[in-house]
Amino acid sequence: MSRRLPPFAAVRAFEAAAKAMSFKASAAELCLSPSAVSHQIRGLEDYLDTKLFERDGNRLRLTLTGEGYASRLTFLLDDLDQSTAVARGRYQEAPLRVLCTPGFAARFMMPRLGNLPFSEEIRLRVSEGAPLCDFSKNDADVVIHWGASAVPGAIVEPLMESLRYPVAAPEFIARHGISAPSDLLKVPLMYDEVMDAWGEWFGLAGVKITEMPHGPVFPNCELATTAAEQGQGIALAYDAMVRDTVKSGRLVRLFDTVTMPIVIYSVAYHEARVDEPRIRQFRDWIFTETFASGRGARSGAVAAE
Repeated sequence: MSRRLPPFAAVRAFEAAAKAMSFKASAAELCLSPSAVSHQIRGLEDYLDTKLFERDGNRLRLTLTGEGYASRLTFLLDDLDQSTAVARGRYQEAPLRVLCTPGFAARFMMPRLGNLPFSEEIRLRVSEGAPLCDFSKNDADVVIHWGASAVPGAIVEPLMESLRYPVAAPEFIARHGISAPSDLLKVPLMYDEVMDAWGEWFGLAGVKITEMPHGPVFPNCELATTAAEQGQGIALAYDAMVRDTVKSGRLVRLFDTVTMPIVIYSVAYHEARVDEPRIRQFRDWIFTETFASGRGARSGAVAAE
């Protein structure tokens, strides 16, 4: 089937100008003059027979058509860049960069990383919270994606699911005499900003509350769990993250009530790199480790609309 493709130089000029909203800045990026960029974009507008920019003196504003075209072009050019890098073998020469949350790194991945055949070639980067899963804005090869939401341009495969239950340090439990779910209303609770579920848990435990108990709010569940491990209060922890810690005795699980299990982590990578050997090897390894530990997610891959 024949393709009707626009001039590539004009496409690059338009995409750069749409990002910078400046002919001058995009010209510097492309090593062209501003007039050359303007000429390329006018040529593209003629080719498309539509306006992409509204010009008001030196100010630029994308038309509705321009906004839609620019967003799609960025995705396509990023995809082309990734595919070209794979074809040139560039990714085989550098460490595999894996971006993940502090909890996943500390409580699951690090203790098992030595089982990966090329573990010395892994560059592990830890995000402050839920890691950014936009491969046009980060330099990761693989992201351990929080949750299972679809991401345009990426393959997202649900990896790990978990229910939640309260945990605390043994000495904290002994000091406060905790023996029933209602006792949790009298002690500090550790909250997290991402999908906090204390209200759900109290409802399932049959504890009626008019006001949530006091306690600090942490940016992620790992910090909340660590605070509980240090005897600061009680955290509503993910079983998949604290199972080994509970087994060691550093944390104690409280009560049989649990929340409904949800997918908490997925493996994500650029769709253009689906067949890259090291990504496939890492993907297969992390899934094997997760399912062997009884933490594997039961749902399938998620596709962006």
